[in-house]
Amino acid sequence: MSDKAHNFTWHCRRMGGTDQATLSTMAELRRLRELDPKLWGALSCPATGVEFDQRTMRLLDSNGDGRIRMPEVLDAVEWLASRLKDTADPGSQSSAMPLAAIDTGSEAGRQLLATARTVLTQLGRPDDEELSQEDVAQAMTDAAGQSCNGDGVFPPVPELDDAVRAFVSAGLAIVGGARDASGAAGLNRPLAEALVQELENWQHWRREVVDAAPHPVPETDAAWALLEEIRPKVDDFFLRCSLAAFAPRAETPLNAEERLHAAINPAERLDIDAEVLAALPLARVAPEAALPLKTGLNPIWRERVQRFARLVAPLLQDAGELSESAWKAVQAAFAPYGAALAARPEVQVCEDGAFAPPVNPAAAIDALGEQGVQRLLAQEVRERFLSRCEQDLGSSAAIAAIADLERLVLYFLHLHRLLMNFVSFHDFYALRPNLLFRAGTLYLDGRSCQLCVPVEAVEAHSKLAAMSQMCLLYCECTRRDVAAAPGRRTIMAAMTAGDDDVLVEGRNGVFVDNTGGDWDATLVKIVRNPISFRQAVWAPYKRVSRFIGAQVEKFAANKDQEGLKSTQSAVTTAAMPKPGGQPFDMGRNVGIFAAVGIALGALGTAAGSIAQALFALRWWQFPLLLLGIFLVISGPSVFMAWLKFRKRTLGPVLEASGWAVNSLLPINIKMGRALTAMAVPPPNIERQAMLDPFRDERGNSGCLWLCLLLTLLLGAGYWLWQSGSLDACLGIKPAAQVEKTVEKKAATAAAPPALESSAKTQASAPAKAAPPKPAPPKTVPAAPPRPAPTNPAPPKAVPAAPARPAPTNPAPPKTAPAAPPRPAPTNPPGAPAPAQTQAG
Repeated sequence: MSDKAHNFTWHCRRMGGTDQATLSTMAELRRLRELDPKLWGALSCPATGVEFDQRTMRLLDSNGDGRIRMPEVLDAVEWLASRLKDTADPGSQSSAMPLAAIDTGSEAGRQLLATARTVLTQLGRPDDEELSQEDVAQAMTDAAGQSCNGDGVFPPVPELDDAVRAFVSAGLAIVGGARDASGAAGLNRPLAEALVQELENWQHWRREVVDAAPHPVPETDAAWALLEEIRPKVDDFFLRCSLAAFAPRAETPLNAEERLHAAINPAERLDIDAEVLAALPLARVAPEAALPLKTGLNPIWRERVQRFARLVAPLLQDAGELSESAWKAVQAAFAPYGAALAARPEVQVCEDGAFAPPVNPAAAIDALGEQGVQRLLAQEVRERFLSRCEQDLGSSAAIAAIADLERLVLYFLHLHRLLMNFVSFHDFYALRPNLLFRAGTLYLDGRSCQLCVPVEAVEAHSKLAAMSQMCLLYCECTRRDVAAAPGRRTIMAAMTAGDDDVLVEGRNGVFVDNTGGDWDATLVKIVRNPISFRQAVWAPYKRVSRFIGAQVEKFAANKDQEGLKSTQSAVTTAAMPKPGGQPFDMGRNVGIFAAVGIALGALGTAAGSIAQALFALRWWQFPLLLLGIFLVISGPSVFMAWLKFRKRTLGPVLEASGWAVNSLLPINIKMGRALTAMAVPPPNIERQAMLDPFRDERGNSGCLWLCLLLTLLLGAGYWLWQSGSLDACLGIKPAAQVEKTVEKKAATAAAPPALESSAKTQASAPAKAAPPKPAPPKTVPAAPPRPAPTNPAPPKAVPAAPARPAPTNPAPPKTAPAAPPRPAPTNPPGAPAPAQTQAG
């Protein structure tokens, strides 16, 4: 960007997260070349296939390559800005250009204003102060319809005299024609000079070569033409006769009579195709036979052969037949004449005649003949035509002025709209319907898609357009009615609201183009991407539902097939004797039953654990649990959809349509909802009937009963849990019993081994029975003393059971009898230790 551009204030609007230039003043248009090209929305676009005035597009496409590029846009803007006043408003979107907008301070402006006044006067409105596109189009048509329209091209119009008109017609047939301003083919000065040169070459060739060659018969030209026409058939006849002499058995197939027999139907009127007869030999084939010239000839070729025989009669010895030697002599007599004809110069191709090239220029010259060529080469004919060309070129200034006026009006009316869809995409973010790339509106599945672009190749377009992260629908559109010609077109529509549950290939809709014409649209391809958050929320549940439904249908289909096969097998083997079956082996199936029992037990335990965890929650924790489950299931889907919504862009769609997009062109969530409209009833709707005659009689009673049943089940479960009955049903011990078990295990672990057995015995004895007297201990040899460790490890402390609150009237503790003391070992050191006594 230059220093001047830094000092200039550009007007922009923040739309869609990007700055969009408005270019609403003439000062901005004059400084458009100073704007950094990296800030442009697009760098080029196709000149066809866009919703824009095609006449303006042809004017913008200065090099005719079918593309509108940035330099061509800048040249058009500078040309327009140099001819308008600073107060002009090219973005007013008016239907006509006011004459007051023309800058008369320059010579070009004054000439344009004078031409505009002349045009209005010719149209019968000299007092008007504005020009429309229709006015300048009519002025161009009137100027082009005149014979002197400034282009130097003359079609064979009635205004020309007969000799000049014949000269122009011959030139179109021999050297081709150029395009006149009216659109017709005509002759200009270069084509006229080329025509004269070709006629002189032909005249010289006829006089110096053809006329100097020997003429074997008086009417050599006609005889030579017939000779060239019948030469292949005569050569074919003599070849067949030679083959018949060489192989006599081949005579019948060489006559090809079977083809004639196949074409004859005796029951109907004889009507043989001319092509069938033309393919048959000239006469009946026989070994070394001569060609008859009076009778026995093929009906299709008879007249031409007999006429040729009359023309070359001086060269024939026998007028009734033509032998092979005579035929060779006739060809040799015409050989010098044929060589002279082969030396004919070719007609040179002229570049100016490319608009209407000639079909057969040699035949066109031959049709003129010597006298016709001589008339066209007359000096006065050429001079009259060239004088008309000079007169026509003299009026080119007036035609050029009208063409400049047309350019000015078209640029004033349409160029700003191009800038708003090229330099910036202001119209797209302003949701205006007159977009260059918008083809119309698609109505499908209760929605209307505003973003529709034309497509040429679906597969190639969809590969690049899929990067837009939008749900894209490709439709084949057809139209057949009386008012418009039958047509076919392909469009792409972006679906940015709703869901895609019932969007499948083959669905039908209606496409309405920008002119209001409706087309039958058939969905042929879908590029699936997230459409809305609502779709993303319910997508996991719908996928699971579809999966379960598919599995159930598959299972049902398999069972149906198995039942059908078993039925057929039963019917087939019903009459066969049944072999003795083996008895059921219980021992071999015990493992299966055990595995099933273990699995059912595991499932019951898991269900009990889940139920216990659920009923351990308080009432206000249930909604939080449901919300957490909902977030865990739907959260990832919504998050992925949000990531794709942030990446939605229009750029890849336009790139696939041939645009060179220079910016991201994002489409946020709010704009996506605006591009696709949902079906909404009118606010003032009034139902005429109170009750729907086809309503479901049950109404919503099923849902109400289901909700009531779930409430009752939850209440019953809560009551069972509070009363402890649920624990008993599920085999879960109460908390108090669990605590007693823990304390008992802790005390047992802390007591000595001898006391453990005593505690077990006392626990198993009756409560009121007196403790038995301990038996005298048996003396056992003492074990040798173990050496004390240097660093004895401290004993492991057993965690004490939690203290329980003392009861109001505690029962006296039960004292267990103490174990008798162990006697000191009497064995001397080193003797084996006796077995220890066990406490009674």
